[in-house]
Amino acid sequence: MRDFGAGRFGIGLALALACAAGSARAEISDNVVRVGVLNDISGIFQDTNGMGSVEAARMAAEDFNGGGKGIKVEIVYADHQNKADVGSAIARKWLDVEGVDAIVDVPNSAVGLAINTILRDSRMTFLASSTASSDLTGKACSPNTIQWVNDTWATGNTTAAAMMQRGGKDWYFVTVDYALGKGIEAEATNYIEKHGGKVLGSSKHPLGTSDFASFLLQAQSSKAKVIGLANAGGDTINAVKQAAEFGIQQGGQTMVAFLLFVNDVHGMGLKVAQGLQLLEAFYWDMNDDTRAFAKRFAARPGMNGKMPSGNQAGVYASTLAYLNAVAATGSDDAKVVVPQLKTFKGKDKLFGDTTIRQDGRVIHPMYLFEVKKPEESKYPYDYYRLIATIPAEQAFRPLADGGCSLVK
Repeated sequence: MRDFGAGRFGIGLALALACAAGSARAEISDNVVRVGVLNDISGIFQDTNGMGSVEAARMAAEDFNGGGKGIKVEIVYADHQNKADVGSAIARKWLDVEGVDAIVDVPNSAVGLAINTILRDSRMTFLASSTASSDLTGKACSPNTIQWVNDTWATGNTTAAAMMQRGGKDWYFVTVDYALGKGIEAEATNYIEKHGGKVLGSSKHPLGTSDFASFLLQAQSSKAKVIGLANAGGDTINAVKQAAEFGIQQGGQTMVAFLLFVNDVHGMGLKVAQGLQLLEAFYWDMNDDTRAFAKRFAARPGMNGKMPSGNQAGVYASTLAYLNAVAATGSDDAKVVVPQLKTFKGKDKLFGDTTIRQDGRVIHPMYLFEVKKPEESKYPYDYYRLIATIPAEQAFRPLADGGCSLVK
């Protein structure tokens, strides 16, 4: 194991892949492309990201197989512990000392925004496949950053729109008190109020909350038609479990989870999660391509049959796209690679019809699902019923609306 500066960072060396015979092009620094998976390995996002994201990056490196040019790829990883200062220290070490060329994943918007600032105008590429803040393609946009999977604009606006079309006019929010939750609530509130709905209240909770009783009782007493959970990971799981104990959905209120993944549903069980509404960019059981990827993922070391989350699928897709851009340009410098990435428009096997815009936003369809009842599930991880498909051009903020300086 390599020490990337300090043992408390919990950093491990993943895998060095000599993908094919021959040496890489001279424009590739150190004759190897290093991709650093930076995420939460030990905290509330360990199931939706964690070591599963590392395996997804390894799969992408293996499938890249040198890009037909003998390009060597090395995957490293680190735990940012959901702390912006820890994540920033790792990023600087990777940038200044360890020769890492791209950082991928980074759940937790506070950490992601810090990384975005550090890498701006450096030679490193930021593949923000799990950082949900829409500021990454707005006021904080960077020529080094590409944002995959989801963001707070899409999560807030698209979920609110889908729920309001189904009669959800009155809302109450239970929101994690940091950049992610605040961004989702702000976007959703803006949409709801502009389209004739009402927000009856909001409760803020710290990251990693175990007791949601007071927040849920306030939501229940508000009589809001929809209770929106603007949080993620273990926070969402705990909130849903405790809401079931209070009989909130049985009382006629609908719960919508803005950032829920199949791993979360698996953790809480269908008896608890049934009836939840959620927005996803990826579901393992959508088609033959997603199923083939998921089965490969489930068979990887340490996965023990687990199906991939949308975030883990995003790590695979973004890492593979980055490596293909390196092969196409013969360089791992962000100033060369990112413009190449932004030329992509086509079909991604995991996310469908995909375009990478000039603001760095990757757009693709989004899907509104409802969690099945236990008796409706026919096999392991058969958890979702598709309610609606939102086309890419409707699911994400319009290009001209973000205030990004990269948009001419």
